[in-house]
Amino acid sequence: MDQLIVLGTGNARAINCYNTCYAMKKNDEYFLVDAGGGNGILSALENAHIPIKNIHHLFVSHAHTDHILGVIWLIRLVGTFMNNGTYDGDFHIYCHKELVDTIKTLTTLTVRKKFYKYFDDRMLFHIVEHGEIKTILGDKFIFFDIESTKDKQFGFAVNMDNGIKLTFVGDEPYRDNLHQFVQGSDWMLHEAFCLYSQRDRFKPYEKHHSTVKDACQLAQSLNIPNLVLWHTEDHDMAHRQENYLKEGQKYYSGNLLIPEDQDVIVF
Repeated sequence: MDQLIVLGTGNARAINCYNTCYAMKKNDEYFLVDAGGGNGILSALENAHIPIKNIHHLFVSHAHTDHILGVIWLIRLVGTFMNNGTYDGDFHIYCHKELVDTIKTLTTLTVRKKFYKYFDDRMLFHIVEHGEIKTILGDKFIFFDIESTKDKQFGFAVNMDNGIKLTFVGDEPYRDNLHQFVQGSDWMLHEAFCLYSQRDRFKPYEKHHSTVKDACQLAQSLNIPNLVLWHTEDHDMAHRQENYLKEGQKYYSGNLLIPEDQDVIVF
């Protein structure tokens, strides 16, 4: 992978930005991670100039609506292209075992059969297990169970062929059991629901989330050189980046990024 294209940066209730999801680019192909909570994924991809026909790999981390419902729209559009003979190859969906039935059920209840008739034919589900390694677009991914306190959720670490290691720990706080996967990462993607100074207002801990301060102290302790914070509240988008950087840089000395929707991170 050589780029990360940010498609959304908000939490489940965000209306001033899209729900957190992103694409990793390698050559002309894309590895998509989650799809947000609806057909906004189609606008996000169009605005990022990412052709659906160049997405052959999708990872779905968990079943929360702000991560999974956009998957249905992707399946519908990929199915349309397959029906038209304009989608080359297969569409690969990576997820933990329980998500396979969830995705299939949501799809069959909401779109016509002609769009999902390719399930297990050209729309292929790949079940990921804790600690399992898979090669995707030439890079080595190791998937792991984040041991969510809510619904079962997986993250991953990827060792890219350019020598960079990136770790995505899902949308809950890092736990010490993930150290073996996170250690040595050049980049970490971590949630930060709000500023620590606003914890009483947004109550991140009740929602099993972190603050900017928490995530930055964590990255500092793990010696992570590059930290991306997202999955945030969206009450003041005009000043979110400025305010988050101001708080975060008090606790983290590395390269701190608070991306906006449609930002591109180059490795």
